[in-house]
Amino acid sequence: MAERRHITGFSNPTVKALRALREKKHRKAAGKFLAEGLRLLTDARECGHVPEVLVLADRRDPHPLLDALEDAVEAAGGEVIETSADILAKITGKDNPQAVAGVFAEFDTSLAALDRSGADIWLVAQALRDPGNLGTMLRTGDAISAGGLILIDDCADPFSVEAVRASMGAVFTQRIAQARWDEFEPWLRSGDGQLVAASLREAQPYRGAPYAAPCFVMVGNESRGLPEDYEMACDLRVTMPMKGRADSLNAAVAAAVLGYEVLAGLED
Repeated sequence: MAERRHITGFSNPTVKALRALREKKHRKAAGKFLAEGLRLLTDARECGHVPEVLVLADRRDPHPLLDALEDAVEAAGGEVIETSADILAKITGKDNPQAVAGVFAEFDTSLAALDRSGADIWLVAQALRDPGNLGTMLRTGDAISAGGLILIDDCADPFSVEAVRASMGAVFTQRIAQARWDEFEPWLRSGDGQLVAASLREAQPYRGAPYAAPCFVMVGNESRGLPEDYEMACDLRVTMPMKGRADSLNAAVAAAVLGYEVLAGLED
């Protein structure tokens, strides 16, 4: 096992530095983010992502997966810290923290890092503001074997504690890219790729539409939807029936419904 450093004080500089990672400006400055929970960190390890710092609660039940995490951190030259549950709660911002948290280096989120041929489906979100929706889209992407999530314009931070938590580990299985629309559109058109969005403008039913791989499924902002010019730039616009009083679906739900239909269409 790696040699552990024990921290007992709330004012410890390491505690302050770890806690600061809950704020976007500090995450960007450090190039690191927080994740918590044994299952999530185990998913990360199994995907080849090992935390640079592993923080353990001093009063915790033993578990072989915790031992495996500690061994992986030691092998990678990382640091293991043991502290109280109260201090761990201070770090994660969660009243009832899980017994373990980790600090990871942020990933390369450039479009150039994506291999569009690596998956038949990609999810795209424009101006998505809710970190819960963002995490849910990552989780959906994992479920439908998408290549990843491309965030267009001003979206929530995919490395926030809330988004990472909502992703249920999918932040480590899905590629993430961030770009402005005027960067994304030329990149998309530089190779194969069908851009699809739910729309009411010259749209056809989403069931049985002619989806083609690689298919980029795009949803818009939670309250405003997609800008008209973004919709008109799509190769395919589809409509989903709304049989009740609601006039639209939640953005993450719409991505899931459409993503599964694309998956079914491509598998036929």
